[in-house]
Amino acid sequence: MNKPSCINKNDWDLLCKKYNEKKLKKIVRKVNKNYPVQYLIGNVNFYGYEIIVNKKVLIPRFETEELVEKTLGYLKKYDMTEISVLDIGTGSGCISIALKKEMPSLSITALDKSSSALSVANLNFKKHKLNINTIHKNILKYSPINKYNLIISNPPYIAHDEIIDPKTKYEPKLALYAKNNGLYYYEKILKKSKSMLEEKNILAFEIGEKQGKSLKSLAKEYYPEAIITIEKDLSSRDRYLFIINV
Repeated sequence: MNKPSCINKNDWDLLCKKYNEKKLKKIVRKVNKNYPVQYLIGNVNFYGYEIIVNKKVLIPRFETEELVEKTLGYLKKYDMTEISVLDIGTGSGCISIALKKEMPSLSITALDKSSSALSVANLNFKKHKLNINTIHKNILKYSPINKYNLIISNPPYIAHDEIIDPKTKYEPKLALYAKNNGLYYYEKILKKSKSMLEEKNILAFEIGEKQGKSLKSLAKEYYPEAIITIEKDLSSRDRYLFIINV
């Protein structure tokens, strides 16, 4: 069976290894209907690490790799390499895995309100032999015993009326959409974070490309003395919010 144009060569080779020709024909029909090829393969490369994915979790994207890259840069810059980290809405666990692999001295807690997502995250932590604590909890109801130095999150930030890539219709809506034009979880996390952070801390977020101005203003309300920056992704779109208190 020849490679269809809708699938790149690398993904096609992986599918050919995993499925026989009869199943491949069914797969091509699914992919032609925008079904994510990553779910069919069963994993995706994130920051150089193989991450298990299925319909229970959002598919990790390049933009989130850059969130990890920038966050690691800030941790090194401010000598915060042996700190406690909270990954809010961990999903597949990709952010926690990349941070822990690149900086093993970090103590990481991965939180998600979806038990299905956490089951995938735990599979990935076990696969990579990482000691990462997981908590099944809505951040709005989470009251930690100990405080954190870093809160990092790629929360749901798509407005319910926003037009997005058709492929995302197969991904969990819980991980995609948020009220208040996509700003709901940012405000809740910022408000909650005041009681959860050590004096020296960083908050790192992935954001929607049209949310930078609103979120910078919101961040200033909660952290008026902080260094607050909106940074761009590789496509020069606003994509990251960093709030630095050092």
